[in-house]
Amino acid sequence: MKFTNFRGAPLRSLLVAALIFLGGCATVDPDFADPRDPWEGFNRAVYSFNDLLDRAMIKPLAEGYQAVMPEPLDKGVTNFFSNISDITSAINNLLQFKVGRAVSDLGRVAVNTTIGIGGLFDVASNMDLPHYGEDFGQTLGTWGVASGPFIVLPVLGPSTGRDVVGRVADWFTDPVNYIEDDTVRYSLKGLEVIDKRSDLLSASRVVDQAALDPYAFVRDSYLQKRRSEVHDGQLEGIEEDYY
Repeated sequence: MKFTNFRGAPLRSLLVAALIFLGGCATVDPDFADPRDPWEGFNRAVYSFNDLLDRAMIKPLAEGYQAVMPEPLDKGVTNFFSNISDITSAINNLLQFKVGRAVSDLGRVAVNTTIGIGGLFDVASNMDLPHYGEDFGQTLGTWGVASGPFIVLPVLGPSTGRDVVGRVADWFTDPVNYIEDDTVRYSLKGLEVIDKRSDLLSASRVVDQAALDPYAFVRDSYLQKRRSEVHDGQLEGIEEDYY
């Protein structure tokens, strides 16, 4: 498997993301019912598109994947991609000056890549090395950058202005993106999407059955989850930071 210089993510993507973020922060309309979501009409349209795509293609693939994959193998695939994400987490913990957590993340990668056979087995968790899952969106939050407006991205789903920039930055820390062979790279990306979607099948059924307004439910859940992640669950006295 060959690796090469970064492909598929030109610098202009980061600049466009930054412009979206800064522009969104400057155009929050106080007349909207939810000031966190000033582009609700657009977001609902993209949400509907994503939902249609999911029901027509991604969800059936995930259901088929779940049906044919033995549970141990399915768990191994999830562990493999989690092991890769620990590299991104280590970098972001270091950027947040959480040195102990960064060392723990690197320890997870070392242990799971070797003893865990390329990350297929999560040996590190049994050694009291927890998975932190930090990303650059959280790093920006700890640096005091406001979340900006809620945005629904085509295919990628819920995000915020801050997280759009974070997604672009995190793209550079994903080793899969440096694989030279297009077939291998895209196959791994596709497998990751299907594996994650299969893990969310139960959650999506809850949304479909329990939420009177699935869009609002997803939006509120996402923003609450991201806010908690940025502040490591310590929300007492912390105000909303959407602008």
